Amino acid sequence: MGIIIKPIVTEKMTQLGDKLNRYGFRVQKEANKIEIKQAVEAMYNVTVNEVNTMVVTPKMKSRFTKGGVVKGRASAYKKAIVTVKEGEQIDFYSNI
Repeated sequence: MGIIIKPIVTEKMTQLGDKLNRYGFRVQKEANKIEIKQAVEAMYNVTVNEVNTMVVTPKMKSRFTKGGVVKGRASAYKKAIVTVKEGEQIDFYSNI
């Protein structure tokens, strides 16, 4: 699990997986598309057709505490959307 940090399991990504065979992963910032493709194929035993990547910009966060308002920002991360061959799918819940 060097390149893939964790799968992204949200309502939107679940719908993309059901309709278009696209799955989302949070990956290391240094990883390129070829490395991501090889890691997904090795880990989930599927054929990857396409990999789209994006760097998610950090969001500003603020919190109200006794000492006043604490401001900061969330970390930026790289997200990969992987399209799997027609007829194949990835089951994230098989290990539970």
